[in-house]
Amino acid sequence: MQIHVVKSGESLTTIARTYHSTVQDIVEANDLPNPNNLVIGQSIVIPIIGRFYFVQPGDSLYSIAREFGVTPQQLASVNRINMNQPLNVGFRLYIPQGAKRNAEFNAYVEPRGTSVAPILETSAREAAPYLTYLAPFAFQARRDGTLKEPLLNNFPAIARANRNVLMMVINNQENDQFSDELGRILLTDITIQDRFLNNIVATAKKYGFRDIHFDFEFLRPADREAYNNFLRKAKQRFKREGWLMSTALAPKTSATQKGKWYEGHDYKAHGEISDFVVIMTYEWGYSGGPAMAVSPIEPVRRVLEYAITEMPSTKILMGQNLYGYDWTLPFVQGTVARAVSPQQAIQLAATHNVPIEYDTKAQAPHFRYTTEGKQHEVWFEDARSIQAKFDLIKELNLRGMSYWKLGLAFPQNWLLIVDNFHVTKRGT
Repeated sequence: MQIHVVKSGESLTTIARTYHSTVQDIVEANDLPNPNNLVIGQSIVIPIIGRFYFVQPGDSLYSIAREFGVTPQQLASVNRINMNQPLNVGFRLYIPQGAKRNAEFNAYVEPRGTSVAPILETSAREAAPYLTYLAPFAFQARRDGTLKEPLLNNFPAIARANRNVLMMVINNQENDQFSDELGRILLTDITIQDRFLNNIVATAKKYGFRDIHFDFEFLRPADREAYNNFLRKAKQRFKREGWLMSTALAPKTSATQKGKWYEGHDYKAHGEISDFVVIMTYEWGYSGGPAMAVSPIEPVRRVLEYAITEMPSTKILMGQNLYGYDWTLPFVQGTVARAVSPQQAIQLAATHNVPIEYDTKAQAPHFRYTTEGKQHEVWFEDARSIQAKFDLIKELNLRGMSYWKLGLAFPQNWLLIVDNFHVTKRGT
């Protein structure tokens, strides 16, 4: 696959010609919301095998080969050039597709209200071929050890049809808020805890869940070891059933990190007990805060580099947002940004005729526009930002990626998964 960034004066016709592709293939692959009104700075994935590279000042066949993980001999052969031939700036080289490694992918899907929105089922069907796990969010634990079920509708059938492991997400929310007191009861009252585990097993058998995933957040520091002991007990119970067990972890950078979100999570213990973990590496830019990238790559890297000192890298799914936010400026505490999909963000930029910029430090696209006398700032995801995260997965040898959450369209993400990885299928 080729990632192309639109420049002034370019059209789909000229872009397709450059890469020996077609306008129709590019439009369909990207599900372009603005095929006749491209935005300067917009990234487009060109659906070709391999990619083209245009020689830059200072390049050599050897430096280019090293950058793309191929040999100079391969480059010379596929481009039918002499290995010692000087390369002119702007010369187009074809880079063959490199070897792909196996990786696992999870996606949460969160029905809300009294029925499942059709767009959620459509999104799940479209994403499932690229997933290892499908995770309806969420079963809510109750103080008596029973479970409040989410709307499941056709999600189990979608998982079966696509050989996804159906992930049973269980959290400690009450009234849409994480409850430390609910967590304390479940983790320390053994009678209720045993009833809780019995209900989990019965429910998992009923629907066909094969991974039990605990998303317990805002636990009290005093309950940290109780959580570890509960996970050890749960793991042994689920192992007898032949199931996996996983956990969601707050994005920590040290074992002693303070804060209500962090202190109840013991990276080393979770790494030892769980089959894998999802680290929630997103929401630096969040709806109730000032405008910034949702998952800037430097903070993400710091979390993951700490994590691999505490647990095997092959147990870690990097958390990744499938959305961005549209903030009204100036930011006022108490206001809430609007969530937007990458497709919606592109359409906004096209509608308001503003270029998309790319922050190379955060590895994230953004732009500003004005409407009804108010200035807005939008940060979102595109092919470049997701490729940067895929490169980090490969560099740190992580297990894969977990998405929060389905329902906001990002077709480039799924294209790039198959360009970078072989998706592991664990379902039967």
